[in-house]
Amino acid sequence: MTAPILVFDSGVGGLSVLGPIRSLLPGLGIVYAADNAGFPYGTRSEAEIAARVPALLGRLVERFRPQLVVIACNTASTIALSHVRAALDVAVVGTVPAVKPAAERSLSRVIGVLGTAATVRQAYVDRLSAEFAGDCLVLRHGSARLVTLAEAKLAGETVTAEDVAPELRGLTDQPGGDRMDMVALACTHFPLLQDELAAAATQPLAFVDGGAGIARRVAHLLGPDAGQRAGQGVPLPGRAVFTRADAHVDALARALQGFGLDSTEIL
Repeated sequence: MTAPILVFDSGVGGLSVLGPIRSLLPGLGIVYAADNAGFPYGTRSEAEIAARVPALLGRLVERFRPQLVVIACNTASTIALSHVRAALDVAVVGTVPAVKPAAERSLSRVIGVLGTAATVRQAYVDRLSAEFAGDCLVLRHGSARLVTLAEAKLAGETVTAEDVAPELRGLTDQPGGDRMDMVALACTHFPLLQDELAAAATQPLAFVDGGAGIARRVAHLLGPDAGQRAGQGVPLPGRAVFTRADAHVDALARALQGFGLDSTEIL
């Protein structure tokens, strides 16, 4: 049997990456790992994340022997990706804030980067902005609240446009925010709330994230055989792995099944 790929996040945000991967390559075996014992990453220090993520991924790789690892978390990627690649003897794909596509599509030359506080303050975002959005005004806002709301939505709770509106105003109320036309969703949790964010917008806004690009990168790294296998049949059942058992994990069961994760276990 072909080795699975491992998709990793602190919570359910990585499902916004898993969805495009499964659509493009349904024949892949999937292990989706959520470090809910360490959740949320966006409020932790860089030192904590840089130490925790490589150690945990080392355990996961040893257990599941994946052919490739996807860090489906902007915070973990911007802080710990180099540490993970140094520690693991397996290909690792990170998640990059979608500054480049946001800048490419912006007509007003004002773009927003909506992520966790830990992501938007990174020098990595400075470098992306300088390289790909040098002629743009790049506004940033860090939100822990949207991460919590995305988790709640997938657990079956009602989340409304009114709930997310204050976080969007964190961008639009900044100087120049009234001219912003593109928002890079720089946390994988946030595409799960894209409908609510769009409904909350008081000006024309388009949202972009990295999910489809990551799926294409995975397909490229796995080679043409992966795509060939993917075209031959029904998506394979996947498994979800959490680092702590709690009631929230139980509440996520239906949403996980919707992403093809038919079984759940605790690491």
